[in-house]
Amino acid sequence: MSRKRVAIVGVTGSVGQEFVQSLENHVWFEVTQIAASERSAGKKYIGIIAWEVNGPIPSYIKDMTVGSVDDLDLSQLDLVFSAVESKAARGIETKIAALVPVISTSSAYRYEEDVPILIPGINDEHAELLEVQKKNRDWKGWVAPLPNCTTTGLAITLKPLYEKYGAKKVLMTSMQAISGAGRTPGVSAMSISGNILPFIPNEEDKVRKETKKILGRLKDGKIEDADIGVSSTCTRVPVIDGHTESVFVETAKEIDPQMAKQAYDDANREITVRGLPSAPENYYAFHEDPTRPQPRIDREVGDGMTTTIGRVEKEDLFDHGLKYVLFSHNKKMGSAKGAVLLAESLYKKGKF
Repeated sequence: MSRKRVAIVGVTGSVGQEFVQSLENHVWFEVTQIAASERSAGKKYIGIIAWEVNGPIPSYIKDMTVGSVDDLDLSQLDLVFSAVESKAARGIETKIAALVPVISTSSAYRYEEDVPILIPGINDEHAELLEVQKKNRDWKGWVAPLPNCTTTGLAITLKPLYEKYGAKKVLMTSMQAISGAGRTPGVSAMSISGNILPFIPNEEDKVRKETKKILGRLKDGKIEDADIGVSSTCTRVPVIDGHTESVFVETAKEIDPQMAKQAYDDANREITVRGLPSAPENYYAFHEDPTRPQPRIDREVGDGMTTTIGRVEKEDLFDHGLKYVLFSHNKKMGSAKGAVLLAESLYKKGKF
């Protein structure tokens, strides 16, 4: 079959580079256009890029010419991946989505009523809202944003517990990698070395809103937020890649670690993304070893696409509940490669 023609907007940034790598030799998608800021337009990618992703620059993109957003020929595209900072993303994604579907890593559209926040395999049914969005806005395309990378691991691990045991309240503390701050303004080496930053602006509100929306249900063309209380404390720690989160969850039904393990085992067998090109063999990795997960050991499990769960214990503060630790790769499942997996899922559903 012929591959779908895709573009990467924001191709020179850290997330854009992850897209470049994630789409190398993709069996369904071919990168045919790339775009960045005006100062990069008209230049070959190899001549302007400060490459910071592990591994070499993929050969397919080295000699491609970077355009501006206005240079994109949308009539020759099937899908656009947007890796643009949120303030600029709103205008750019609005313009593109009028003609072509957009999958975005920005927060620009996440909280709109007719926009789902999609995690492939977790809330696939919300993808039907894209048709409502197109109709509401008189667009030929749509915008499908990923969640904040901190929300990703939490929502993924909560979904089986929420479905089977009725998760009621969640208390989470994150230990987030430096790479999650991006390069600009980023986190300076002086501020993070031997240190923990106890506050990340806007992060906790994003986690609360997005988790409730992702776990909610689609009804009459709208998403009804899940009836679950979510509170978090988000911190930055001196780890390069990968977010670790300590989670306390109260459930409506009796639960224990073995019941939770069974729920994740069942989810691995039933997950809808199984077999997609970017999907890991196991969506969940469950450890009974109390020393796991660890970023250094677990960040490459499933090529960064597997969410790892450990330290699972019954929590006596609740009538029914657990505490556990999760690990999620913020630059893989939580960002570009997760966006590519979402594209695969939506393509399989015939959404573009």
